[in-house]
Amino acid sequence: MNLKPKKILKNSLILSFAIGLLITSSCKSEKNIVQDRVQVTPSTDTDSLAEVEKRRVLRLIQEKEAKISGYKASARRDFDLLHTDLDLAFDWARQAVFGKARLKLVPYFYPQNELVLDAKDFEVGAIYLIQEEEQRKLNYRYDEKQLKIYLPSVFTSKDTLEVEINYTAFPERNSGEGSEAITDNKGLYFIDPLDTIPGKPTMIWTQGETEHNSKWFPTIDKPNERHTHLFKLTVPDSLVSISNGELIKQEQLGNGFRKDYWEMNLPHAPYLAAIAIGDFGKVEAKWRDIPLGYYVEKGFEKGAAKVFENTPEMIGFFEEKLGVNYPWPKYDQIVVQDFVSGAMENTTASIFYEDLRLNEREAIDSEWDYIIAHELFHQWFGDLVTTESWANLTLNEAFANYSEYLWNEHKYGEDQAALKLVSEMEGYFAESETKQVDLIRFDYVESEDMFDSHSYNKGGVILHMLRKHLSDTAFFEGLKLYLTKHAFQSVEVHDLRLALEQVSGEDLNWFFNQWFLDKGHPELFFEVDYSQPENILISAFQVQDLENTPLYQLPIEVSWYEGGIRKSKTMRMTQAFQQLALENGTPVTQVYIDEGKNLLARRTQEMSADQFAIQFKESKLGVARYEALDSLVAREAKDQLLEILPMALKDSFWSVRENVLGFLQNDPEWREQVDGLEETVYELAENDPKNTVRAAALDLLATWDPERYQPTFLRLANDSSYLIASSALMGLVSATESPVDPAIIGRFEKEGNFRISIPVAEYYIQQEVTGKGQWFMDRLAQLSGEGLYFFLGYFAEYFSRFPEEGKDQAINRLMGLMENDPKSYLRMGAFQALLGFADDERVIQKLNEVASRETDQNLKNYYNYFLETLN
Repeated sequence: MNLKPKKILKNSLILSFAIGLLITSSCKSEKNIVQDRVQVTPSTDTDSLAEVEKRRVLRLIQEKEAKISGYKASARRDFDLLHTDLDLAFDWARQAVFGKARLKLVPYFYPQNELVLDAKDFEVGAIYLIQEEEQRKLNYRYDEKQLKIYLPSVFTSKDTLEVEINYTAFPERNSGEGSEAITDNKGLYFIDPLDTIPGKPTMIWTQGETEHNSKWFPTIDKPNERHTHLFKLTVPDSLVSISNGELIKQEQLGNGFRKDYWEMNLPHAPYLAAIAIGDFGKVEAKWRDIPLGYYVEKGFEKGAAKVFENTPEMIGFFEEKLGVNYPWPKYDQIVVQDFVSGAMENTTASIFYEDLRLNEREAIDSEWDYIIAHELFHQWFGDLVTTESWANLTLNEAFANYSEYLWNEHKYGEDQAALKLVSEMEGYFAESETKQVDLIRFDYVESEDMFDSHSYNKGGVILHMLRKHLSDTAFFEGLKLYLTKHAFQSVEVHDLRLALEQVSGEDLNWFFNQWFLDKGHPELFFEVDYSQPENILISAFQVQDLENTPLYQLPIEVSWYEGGIRKSKTMRMTQAFQQLALENGTPVTQVYIDEGKNLLARRTQEMSADQFAIQFKESKLGVARYEALDSLVAREAKDQLLEILPMALKDSFWSVRENVLGFLQNDPEWREQVDGLEETVYELAENDPKNTVRAAALDLLATWDPERYQPTFLRLANDSSYLIASSALMGLVSATESPVDPAIIGRFEKEGNFRISIPVAEYYIQQEVTGKGQWFMDRLAQLSGEGLYFFLGYFAEYFSRFPEEGKDQAINRLMGLMENDPKSYLRMGAFQALLGFADDERVIQKLNEVASRETDQNLKNYYNYFLETLN
């Protein structure tokens, strides 16, 4: 599963922190350091050391008791679910599912006389035991969550039984109890079922992770279960159905309905079962003999062909890397409306949220490879081999997360992959400020709590470090063994360790203990002694809280350049304080520690602005040049920036070029201080191979002199790339001495892409154009996802300036978004927009009411912070 869109963060890669521990000896063990901390715990006049120790012991006992009582075990297996035969029809008006399920099972080990199934919010009809085609009616007890069926006799592991359950499922009942990661738990969703919302397609789709598929069919809804299945779906014959496996039959029923038979004859976990029904167009492709389908709303097929065009290459690349062929009979990718997460890796049928629904022009700048790779890699890690419990979720998500790095490395180069890894680290570090937990953890409160930056970001970076430690050959051979040995099975973290140990011949307990089975991360402080240039001395300190975080064994790579050639040496850090004599021989004036940013650690090292300038000039690694530029900008090191700016604008790594263009927008004086700077920027705007760089260059030219570049902006406003056209149009709008002709803006009024709508909205606000209230209302209704989020501020500003255009209606529309939209970032955007009407007491009252009902705690805290400020 992919939770949300990701952007590369442009924060400094060097994160400073205060050193809280003075280490005076290089030979103390972790035990001794912890003991020293206990001994120096300050006491008060009224507290004896014995009382302090008593409280400490009591606290430890409480923590351990809580860990035992909160332990979430892997699900006990009383039955082995072999096969599910499901016959479904849908009541679109009532948003109900009529089902007949035949389940084939066998007792797992112990004899059983009761069968317990997960079945949430059903109305249960007759239940039968099927024996030699004879039906025997069974008694049962149902609490609307689980169905306990009383069997007529004791069945053993040598017996196979088949039960038939007739039911109606109501996914809408008790919905809305989702999490930050997965915003709802209906399991099955009807989208505009009665076709009453203009512009909204009628659809059904499912989302089963974690244990939500039991909202629409009875099953053993646990990740350590496996079954094959046949889904028979009765659908309007005007619509298309997609499910797992292969479409083996279509039966015309008359009266406008058809029954589609989808067979999944390879076992997989129940949460990975899925269906999607809608008026989809299909783009067909192939990888070898594997059929590929890209399903999207009709009219967007050409965009889908572009968005998903790298899928065949991705499959081939992952097969080659893993040594394991794609394990399923086909692969479909389906884009739906109102999905409750970013995407979901249902076996053979991944579902994506609507931001991947692009027309042909929008798809020119598609940057969705990361999410496509993520869900595809799950077909091996998560679907073929599945975590046995949600406590081990990172065995699914860390690999899918790391696939994004692997694909970037293969397709777009090591520089882009390395910066992607840094952004993953920063995401984890941000979460670690308020949450530090074991990566493998059995004490979670809700299973959805596992979908966090630990399971995803941290897990992915840890796999990268494991790969670096073992070598590519050993790492990928180990993954091949892991996948083949455990194919169609459930796994826990030690299965991965043992496979890698078997291949490499190396004990990896130390690595798994400190990274997978403990919490936190190293915090490192480095000092470099350059007094002997031919034998540089490096001192390294681990300064993390050793009471709650391990003392790590770490590979520390030190690199330097001799005559432009990169050299390196790796030290293995196993102590709280350690020194490395580089023994470089040839005099060196500057070294780099973890230059490629491969280590998950916060680090501090004293470096001057001159040293960062040298780093930018001599480093062969794009991520290190990016870091140097970012650090110089943060320090406002003007002299050094003047020196490197011309090089930065011509850097081989597009992200460096884009970053420096963004920086130059903040200070117009740079334009006059670097010879040829404006000409270079103009050249980038016209000819850079990366559209994001061209757009950033146009933004900069608009900041410097919008009047001068009006002809350029006018020409590029018609560029095929929306990124470029949007920046050019905003450049036209930025002209104040000679405002753009309204007729030109009128040409773009009906354009549906948000990148064009935003400069049009800016023009109407800036030029105080009235009579456009309906245009703003229409755009609000048509936009979705991130485009809607970016538009909300302009929407609010227009109606706050011109209330006669429909202020009350605008407020109501924003309130509806804030109250009802399933996406937390859109609810937040609506809240931010409503703050533009903070002078209206009714708005503030309503904001307080909605904030009090918000279920997302982070969002609730955000609301309350601003509301307290206003009050």
